[in-house]
Amino acid sequence: MADKAQIQAAIKVQGEVVRKLKAEKANKEQIDEEVAKLLELKAQLGGDEGKHQFVLKTAKETLTGKYGEDSKLIYDLKDQGGELLSLRYDLTVPFARYLAMNKITNIKRYHIAKVYRRDNPAMTRGRYREFYQCDFDIAGQYDPMIPDAECLKIVHEILSELELGDFRIKVNDRRILDGMFAVCGVPDEKFRTICSTVDKLDKMAWEDVKNEMVKDKGLSEEVADQIGNYVSMQGGMDLAERLLQDPKLSQSKQACAGLMDMKQLFSYLELFQVTDKVVFDLSLARGLDYYTGIIYEAVLMQTLPAPTPTSQEQNGAVGEDAGVSVGSVAGGGRYDGLVGMFDPKGKKVPCVGVSIGIERIFSIMEQKAEASAEKVRTTETQVLVASAQKNLLEERLRLTAELWNAGIKAEVMYKKNPKLLSQLQHCEETGIPLVAILGEQELKDGVVKLRTVATREEADVSRAELVNEIKKRTSES
Repeated sequence: MADKAQIQAAIKVQGEVVRKLKAEKANKEQIDEEVAKLLELKAQLGGDEGKHQFVLKTAKETLTGKYGEDSKLIYDLKDQGGELLSLRYDLTVPFARYLAMNKITNIKRYHIAKVYRRDNPAMTRGRYREFYQCDFDIAGQYDPMIPDAECLKIVHEILSELELGDFRIKVNDRRILDGMFAVCGVPDEKFRTICSTVDKLDKMAWEDVKNEMVKDKGLSEEVADQIGNYVSMQGGMDLAERLLQDPKLSQSKQACAGLMDMKQLFSYLELFQVTDKVVFDLSLARGLDYYTGIIYEAVLMQTLPAPTPTSQEQNGAVGEDAGVSVGSVAGGGRYDGLVGMFDPKGKKVPCVGVSIGIERIFSIMEQKAEASAEKVRTTETQVLVASAQKNLLEERLRLTAELWNAGIKAEVMYKKNPKLLSQLQHCEETGIPLVAILGEQELKDGVVKLRTVATREEADVSRAELVNEIKKRTSES
């Protein structure tokens, strides 16, 4: 068989052949024939490759084998040369690849970007096929549970500040889950698939989950019942202490290691003053394959009034109840082995992170605003510069420039002679809190009539004091 260098040279030549044919717009059959030859050469090269022997030039073939049963939601593509590609499923795997490619061993960062899921969309539930996520990750070798606790503190802070209502952050550990499966009698090769089934407990009743375990995945009823006893447990540090004394679970070394870390985690969470919202929940599984330790998920507790469904949902195209129960709004965990999967030498970089579902959170906020008939402010503009009479465009622009130069967020309507009523209505519709009104008399007196939109109160303010007065009023509101 030809050596690696010869095959690589042949791939390069064959690649040029394919590109040339495409540039010349040759017939499809001829192009397909040459592409097949190219793929055959690449297959020869791939057959001799070791576990880590691949070049991380771009995100090609990076996503496979990382998501367990959720892999079916990945959008698979092929480029013109037949090379396998995918749209990114999340921001975690690309982040791990980036660390490996750039030999980064410690970093703390956040990232907001689009991801793609081949899922059934439900607009009112904040579930889309293309959507934004915000990830926060800490990579590096640190003492146990300190970065993990900070990630949970960040989730707590975000959900509290946004005032989305009551919420809970469920936590568990993959080592506890795997230890639980082992002592219950689940075969090693079925750990991941049973983990994916347990992960459905937030959407399905236990009997349905058990049915899937027994009928679809081949567990005995006895094993499934033992798992059921454990996954019904919830608590805090007290539960971790109790499980360390459990006659069966205490036989698993990895479960005990996870439980000791869980105790440590709760001690740090107490210092961060967030234990009121965090619960140790043995039913939390998170089906992604790359998690190695602590896992967590944030869910909202209350139900909001259902909004008007979209036409797609009315026609039954979505296949789900189009309510406002949007599921989890954040999730994450520890993935200590993922970077090593991309490093040629398998060098590991411990990582922990969290992903915030921006679109889901926006969906909830929009529905809350609709239900309360609350006016949503759509601009950060502090003041609209308006005129009460015609032919004052130059004066409006001059005052607007003065306010901009002073750091005031000012706006002016793009009309020479807008009606005063139209200008005031614009402020009410967009939520601009103040209007600076100019008229012939105000210009003569060197003042501006400053109107508070909400109360409709007006007062003359000298031109020299206008900036300070606007800052004062907007800081109070």
